[in-house]
Amino acid sequence: MKPSFNVRQQSEIYIGPASDILSGVLPEGRVVIVSDATIDRLYHPMLASYDTVLIGSGESIKTLQTVETIYRRFIELGVDRSTFVLAVGGGIVTDVAGFAAATYMRGLEFGFISTTLLGQVDASVGGKNGVNVDGYKNMAGTFTQPKFVICDPEMLRTLSDREFRAGLAEVVKSAIIADAELFSRIEAATFEALRTDTDLLTDAVSASIRVKADIVERDERESGDRRKLNLGHTLAHAIEKCSNRMNHGEAVAVGMALISDAAVKLGVLQPADRDRIAGVLGGLGFDLTPPVDVKRLLKEVGKDKKSEEGMLRIVLPVGIGDCEVRTMSHDEFSALFA
Repeated sequence: MKPSFNVRQQSEIYIGPASDILSGVLPEGRVVIVSDATIDRLYHPMLASYDTVLIGSGESIKTLQTVETIYRRFIELGVDRSTFVLAVGGGIVTDVAGFAAATYMRGLEFGFISTTLLGQVDASVGGKNGVNVDGYKNMAGTFTQPKFVICDPEMLRTLSDREFRAGLAEVVKSAIIADAELFSRIEAATFEALRTDTDLLTDAVSASIRVKADIVERDERESGDRRKLNLGHTLAHAIEKCSNRMNHGEAVAVGMALISDAAVKLGVLQPADRDRIAGVLGGLGFDLTPPVDVKRLLKEVGKDKKSEEGMLRIVLPVGIGDCEVRTMSHDEFSALFA
């Protein structure tokens, strides 16, 4: 089976049945699985023949301590530089496992089977693997491309509505920054249709991956265009740090709504487009009310890892399917929310 996308001639992205694709992409030799208990239970027949390292679930385990646990288990299993690491799970599993593989013995080859919508359209694609430090998002990490990523839309049927909705935030993000046609298709759909129509969902996954793959092809290490993928994320990361109420996708939805308002204030986004963005997010079931006071969020923004020499790189939507990155001080950014 040919990959749907090839990122920088290093990472092949497949969209289709994982059980059919896996045997054709795994390299010869030893394979060790990194996953969590839920995924191991759901897909045990596919994974049972391999040694497995199980980690916890949830944002709280995305830490250097979990990476150390993986290292120690690798040592127990006799993992060496010829071992291939296969991470099976959502974005937290692939982030942690990818970071562990990229740094164990100075680097092992690894691949992903991404089992969540958020993971398929964002976290597993592009080669960024990292963990949080003291609640600050992805402060330790690497740029290392997985050998392959398998995105099986059928796996998404096991997700709760809330987890599925979280992934849709990243689909909307991709549409806003670079695909007006995708935005229109989501605008015309319903949450229920995206949840149940496999063809519609596969199209949304494929279009979102195309946006990210094209950007990473031009800018792997986030020195230019890749910054656009952070639309809504500066505020979203602050929301996640300040509140335990919202998951990543929910926080991104709020962040995109807030930054759209700011873009209107700056005169770079038409109010009608701002209203379309809020309408799509609201129609998908997102609560766009910040869970904590915006002033509190702004205090955390300056600690974001994308702050450089005291300046912020803020992604602003300038239309449906287009955005720009603007450098501004923390005070300038805060003034947009006064």
